Amino acid sequence: MRQIIDLVTLPGSLGEHRLQQQYGTCERAERFYAQQVLDHLNERMCEFVGHQEMMFVATADGRGECDCTFRAGPPGFVQVLDPIHLTWPEYRGNGVLASIGNISENAHVGVLFVDFFRDRIGLHVNGVATIVDDIDMRGRHPELPADPVPGRRAERWVVVLVEEAYIHCSKHIPRAYKMPSNRAWGTDDVRRKGGDFFEVAASRANGNGGVAQPPP
Repeated sequence: MRQIIDLVTLPGSLGEHRLQQQYGTCERAERFYAQQVLDHLNERMCEFVGHQEMMFVATADGRGECDCTFRAGPPGFVQVLDPIHLTWPEYRGNGVLASIGNISENAHVGVLFVDFFRDRIGLHVNGVATIVDDIDMRGRHPELPADPVPGRRAERWVVVLVEEAYIHCSKHIPRAYKMPSNRAWGTDDVRRKGGDFFEVAASRANGNGGVAQPPP
């Protein structure tokens, strides 16, 4: 059985280590840690990030309440600054600022890149984030691209200090194909943003505040 000190020095959380012991997966987990987990981005990971057009970002507030969101942009919209720092632009959105609001309380973030189209593989990046206004970020990193599309002009940037980077295996990632699209970057047109697809307004109008009611 692992010693307590091993639980502290291994990658991952104490909770996952305890459950590995409980469920008898320590050997598999330690092989994964040894072969697949880094505390930085290696050259292959940097190259992979550089051609991604989408990612998923997980955050939590100071109470541990979680949020997971989607981010997208032109290929390489996420920039690797060096092997332990990556950054992405925060564009104009719905004004809620849920992700960076969480980061302002709890800096820990989990980022998942999934390539459905070319490599059919994923990359997890976990770390500690800071929020930097666009003007300050460009002062520090003048090489960052300036996108001419109004909806893709960064208002601020999230900079992540990388603590863990590891593979998301391909066995359950479906192969997808890109279709031509005319994306309405930065639009305030409700219909072009998807409208009230989930009929939240109707639910509220019915007096249940959007809470699903049990069947009769």
